[in-house]
Amino acid sequence: MAISSMTGFARLDGSHGETRWTFEIKSVNGRGLEPRFRTPPGFDFLEQEFRKALTKKITRGSINVHLALKGAAVGGALSVNRVALESAIKFIAEIRTELDCDKPRAESILALRGVLEQETTLDDEDERKALGDALVLSYVNAIGLLAASRLEEGRALAVAICDRIDEVEALTKSARGSAQSTLQAIRDRLKAQITELAAAIPEERIAQEAALLAVKADIREELDRLDAHVAAGRSLIAEGGTVGRQLDFLMQEFNREANTLCSKVQDMELKRIGLDMKTVIDQMREQVQNVE
Repeated sequence: MAISSMTGFARLDGSHGETRWTFEIKSVNGRGLEPRFRTPPGFDFLEQEFRKALTKKITRGSINVHLALKGAAVGGALSVNRVALESAIKFIAEIRTELDCDKPRAESILALRGVLEQETTLDDEDERKALGDALVLSYVNAIGLLAASRLEEGRALAVAICDRIDEVEALTKSARGSAQSTLQAIRDRLKAQITELAAAIPEERIAQEAALLAVKADIREELDRLDAHVAAGRSLIAEGGTVGRQLDFLMQEFNREANTLCSKVQDMELKRIGLDMKTVIDQMREQVQNVE
């Protein structure tokens, strides 16, 4: 399986009898599945079926679905819902007693949901159901197009993430090579400092102090864990499917090891490698946040 992006777009036109429609579906990243539906007045009953069809194809993302209808289903005359209008006017009057504000314009009140209604010529229940079924089928096809769009974007994401993983692996190897000379570098630096102080300290004591400093600066565990994270990242990308949350957690682990590496080392070359690694991990995290 391949990974999917949470970013995608689909547009699909359809018709049933004299009624025509267009579905436009936009998808961006989100913590969970967050659908929002915009349907013409009188077609709210479709939202439950739309939601059920969406969950069969999509698991994460902020999804905006817009349905535009033309023709017989929405070609009736406009009428005012008097109950909704009176309720809106009552609430506006109550609010104006508490707030110093201007009276709303008539068109603003009519724009409130449910106040202005458009009569439909589809009074026949069977015809209404047939149109609803046709709309749901068309919507399912539109969701399929969206899923394909997200999958295509996911292929590009997979390449970008794998490139960043390769960079982390290369930096880890560089850090491992630099770390091998850490003990000798610490020992030389310690001896130089002692020489400047003109202090007479036995070679054995210098070796002990150098060893203690080297233990504190030892980054082998961090590098081993980074190697493990690199392998885990590649495995998740190869596994595919809905691995976005797992990859996001893995980015936290990558970042933790890079931070520890930077805090432990004193060698400037190793610090540079650690900072480069943090930059690459941050770039990878941005990509991962779009993975479903």
